[in-house]
Amino acid sequence: MTTNPDTAPGPEPSSADPPPGAPLPPRTYSLPSNIRGDHVPPSRSHIRATVEAYLSRHAEERDALEGLLAVLDGTGEPSSRATLPGHVTCSAVVIDRDCRVLHIGHRVTGLLLAPGGHVEAGDRTLLAAAVREVCEEAGLRPSDLCLTPQFLDEPIDVDVHDIDANAAKGEPAHQHFDFRFAFYLTAEQTPELALQDEEVAGAQWLPCADVRSPTLRAKLLAAEPHGLDGRPEPVSANALIHDGAGRYLLHLRDDREGMWEPWVLALVGGKRSRDDASLEATLRRELAEEVPGLQPTGLMPFAVQEATSVDGLAVPIGVYAGRWSGDAEAVDLREGVLLTWCTVDMLDRLRLSPGLEALIRRHAAEHPAAEEPTDGTGPLADEAPPGTELHIVGVHLHLQDDQGRILLGLRHPNSAYAPDTWHFLAGHCEREAAIDGLLREAKEEAGLTIAPEDVELVHTVHHVDSPDARPRIALVFQARSWSGTPEVLEPDRTVEWRWWTPQELPDAVVPYTRMAIDGILQGRLYSEQGWSER
Repeated sequence: MTTNPDTAPGPEPSSADPPPGAPLPPRTYSLPSNIRGDHVPPSRSHIRATVEAYLSRHAEERDALEGLLAVLDGTGEPSSRATLPGHVTCSAVVIDRDCRVLHIGHRVTGLLLAPGGHVEAGDRTLLAAAVREVCEEAGLRPSDLCLTPQFLDEPIDVDVHDIDANAAKGEPAHQHFDFRFAFYLTAEQTPELALQDEEVAGAQWLPCADVRSPTLRAKLLAAEPHGLDGRPEPVSANALIHDGAGRYLLHLRDDREGMWEPWVLALVGGKRSRDDASLEATLRRELAEEVPGLQPTGLMPFAVQEATSVDGLAVPIGVYAGRWSGDAEAVDLREGVLLTWCTVDMLDRLRLSPGLEALIRRHAAEHPAAEEPTDGTGPLADEAPPGTELHIVGVHLHLQDDQGRILLGLRHPNSAYAPDTWHFLAGHCEREAAIDGLLREAKEEAGLTIAPEDVELVHTVHHVDSPDARPRIALVFQARSWSGTPEVLEPDRTVEWRWWTPQELPDAVVPYTRMAIDGILQGRLYSEQGWSER
């Protein structure tokens, strides 16, 4: 597991771990080194690891970075400005929602560059140095920034540039090995800058094609087709695991220096890797590393939480909900102290990670505990005839405006189901009437209010995705009238609502959604998909 940096002081260990379900005892905390004031620059091993991670993706630049590698093999402090003939510096590549990059004018050189400068003693990491520099020079707050999913905490670029001699400072000509880290702005609107007048003369937001540094410009343009768009996305993934009967699985974190939120009960999960194909892949990798053998079913995106890193950066976390009802004590736990089940009535007595209590209470309210066990062993299982196959029932809204256009939503690129694909406003039918479920989903997902008497069933699709998948029944309802304008209220699931003419639907539409639309246009009430030929 790759862990997030420590966002809270680390507790000292107790003489014994608490039993599962018991409140955690009070703790005594010591401050991390960067808060205590220990003036230690980023370690040589940290810088070398950062360089090697970068070169693993840009092997063609190894020759260009020979000078940097020589500095790392030398005896001088790599980030000290006294180390010659070159030393490490750091810059922040801040990208706004229009995919423009912040440049500031340096009074000394007259150049327009990304904010950056020398590493200072006390900078915990190279990334922390870049954050400090942009906050000092541009007046941003760390919480205004978050990592990009394309580059995470690795540099987007490492540039080598020559620095002229400065007789006034007694500095000979030398080189800067500049580590450049990419950040998105967290807010939709670009925050007002408060420039450092002593060193900075003006600021500009430039499109990627106009970025001043050729090496940085090339990497930004290469990343644009792969989703670099200035829009924050989750960079960590957690699993909200429940048994369907009111219990939630929590993970007691280790009490070690450098742990994120040590000695609290939290969700299982961790930080995204650049090698992860999706956020769900991140979560499944983390589960395999932390708790091999624990395989929750039905993992689906549930929420996006906001956390804060030790450097003050915003950390969006994608939370997936899934079911599992095994023995927590029997799990092969590879990281952390213990796994334990808890119920909602225990939450106010536990030391939980920030925001977790509200998250669990929200899930419990939206998904009331079932009276029957979810493993098919309850008394209701005996009432079903032999060979009965349980089906998942989904409710779908076929909404047409006065121009005959159909409302579809673009699913989030990290969605576990049909990412980057257009779909009806839809949801699973819980323990409720189908129309009640439809009205609830319309309100929760898009802010639309629909009266039950204005709804009618216009199509049904009986479909199955694969021979081993649970079959589904898609009930498609049409609303004759509604109030409200579609809004994106669950951005972790749907990123955009758009009206489409039936004859000009986008290419990327969920297959059974397209089948239902075609059936409605042709006046058919029923379709099938995915079943073998008769």
